[in-house]
Amino acid sequence: MSIHGSVYGSTHESARGASSHGSGPGDDHGPVGGERGHPIGYGTNGIARFVPEPAKNPQRTPFERDRARVVHSSALRRLGAKTQVLGPSSDDFVRTRLTHSLEVAQVGRALGQALGCDPDVVDTACLSHDLGHPPYGHNGEKALDVIAAPIGGFEGNAQTLRILTRLEPKTLDASGRSVGVNLTRASLDAIAKYPWARGEGPGGPQGRSARKYCCYDDDREIFDWMRRGAPTGRRCLEAQLMDFCDDVGYSVHDVEDAIALQRMDPARLREDREVDSVIEDTRAWYGTDLDRAALGAAWERLARQPSWILSYGGAPADAAGLKNLTSQLIGRFVSAVASATRDLFGSGPLTRYDADLVIPDGTAAEILVLKGAAVHYVMAPREHEPVYLRQRTELFDLADVLLSTGGAHLEPIFAAAWNEAGDDAGRTRAVVDQIASLTDTSARAWHARLCGLLSEV
Repeated sequence: MSIHGSVYGSTHESARGASSHGSGPGDDHGPVGGERGHPIGYGTNGIARFVPEPAKNPQRTPFERDRARVVHSSALRRLGAKTQVLGPSSDDFVRTRLTHSLEVAQVGRALGQALGCDPDVVDTACLSHDLGHPPYGHNGEKALDVIAAPIGGFEGNAQTLRILTRLEPKTLDASGRSVGVNLTRASLDAIAKYPWARGEGPGGPQGRSARKYCCYDDDREIFDWMRRGAPTGRRCLEAQLMDFCDDVGYSVHDVEDAIALQRMDPARLREDREVDSVIEDTRAWYGTDLDRAALGAAWERLARQPSWILSYGGAPADAAGLKNLTSQLIGRFVSAVASATRDLFGSGPLTRYDADLVIPDGTAAEILVLKGAAVHYVMAPREHEPVYLRQRTELFDLADVLLSTGGAHLEPIFAAAWNEAGDDAGRTRAVVDQIASLTDTSARAWHARLCGLLSEV
């Protein structure tokens, strides 16, 4: 995601268009703060659940319960075997979707506390943000989008909402239908990075929303409930914060991985020609409107930092220097955004629709060029490796087998969805849900069991 401009997430409303302090549109602004059941700044609207539940432990806030439900979910555990940038089996050092999510949550918690957000809402959003990613990362997402084209496509963010509100079994409604882990409205809204259905976001069907969205057509009921009272197309502050921290995680930690695995040589990044190549890939990959001069200036600022390392050989001193670099970069970005947001919106607690996250243009450029470095040294070179085609072929093969065998090989929860489906669209969605739930390891195992040898590629 490209990030630029001064106010994050204010596509449809001005930065100061929200209420000065409170719980967001539609909330009860009465005396709700302080007691454990009503966290300050969120009100009755924010703590509501789709299916009302009595509190089992009055010593916990509703948002503490939300976080616990995500932490204990099978969907979160599966992220430990799903690709981040490099496959989880490629090296013991590399990050998985799970470790990435934990790191994003740590960064988000620090920034959220600085702004007065409930730390558990932010934690829940950050831990949940990648739950919908299928096996093989974005490569798998592209394959599933092709498989799901007849039913409106596949999108990892929409799959996240579907997991939390349907596929992760915990709570049933009065009719016996699963409503997932039944999070509060505030926590669920904080997870909505793209709070619209396909083609309904900024720019319409031809804009970015044609690719990024968080709601499939058959999940519209819970989506509409989640967005009750929210300004159309606008993300709450906690969702903006989660999205920003995800970008920080990608930019800093992917570069750390690339250096530690010696795919990226810090010494070469002192060469103008090498920096120019990184900037070129950054602009091509992310389609940014930042020009070469702005990205070059951002890189120069980073390279001048005292913590910037000039070489890496893997010795303890090198490892310590690299870890210090990541820490300093995260602190630099978080401090800049916290200060800029406070400068615009004041010192009080900021929650939901009280404010928008403010990202200085220079900070956005620095984050983007670091993401571009990861692209240049890791992601772009791997795009054409045979393994990428093999991964997509595995998922296509699995879809063919699962669709042609009448749901016989689906796990019980997905087999039930298949059997209850009234048409081919519902059955296709059950198969897509099944494949998306697999890890990199289990996808390979399923393919070997159901399809035999790897298909010819």
